Amino acid sequence: MKAFTGSIIFFIIFSDCSNHRTKEEQSTKEPSSQIVNPDEEGTRIIAEQTASDTLKGSLKAKAMGTIGNAGVTINYYSPAVRGRVVWGGLVPFDKVWVTGAHRATSIDFNQEVIVGGVTIAPGKYALFTIPGKDEWTIIVNKNWEQHLADDYDPKDDIVRVKVKPETEDTHQERLRFTIEASSDTKGEIVIYWEKLEVSLPISSRN
Repeated sequence: MKAFTGSIIFFIIFSDCSNHRTKEEQSTKEPSSQIVNPDEEGTRIIAEQTASDTLKGSLKAKAMGTIGNAGVTINYYSPAVRGRVVWGGLVPFDKVWVTGAHRATSIDFNQEVIVGGVTIAPGKYALFTIPGKDEWTIIVNKNWEQHLADDYDPKDDIVRVKVKPETEDTHQERLRFTIEASSDTKGEIVIYWEKLEVSLPISSRN
């Protein structure tokens, strides 16, 4: 009877240790917040993420939202910080950046919108930026289908908007876009990465 009881105690301790180890392994593999599983095209939604993940490379990602009656979709590749110097390092200052990786980031409007005082017709465009230490230039460009900024031509720019970057206390591991409405007709496209936030005001015609 004593030997049988000892076997039960050993089994309980072993099971508890195994469960504990499994939870620890999961905690080291999963980021502190969500990266939504890819859809059929392998595209993910990047959420707030303060810690690194085990996913390799720059993830194919998208952001979707509405400003007034206008639907906005952004498709991009999301790189991770991975302990690197991002601003002025991985992303040079004062040079045109695809605001992502691999290919130009695209932005699609299903209705007419206003950016920087310029009316933009429904359609798909490229979203470039020129990061600076104290000021960024955000660019909406006609040529959305291009590799990195190799084929970028300022003649195709529809509008350029100067904005001030803001420093956040919270670390954002992967590049993240959001579309955020502030009223019935106004909102902004927000870029988060590392500890920097940059916003582009946008409005729709209701």
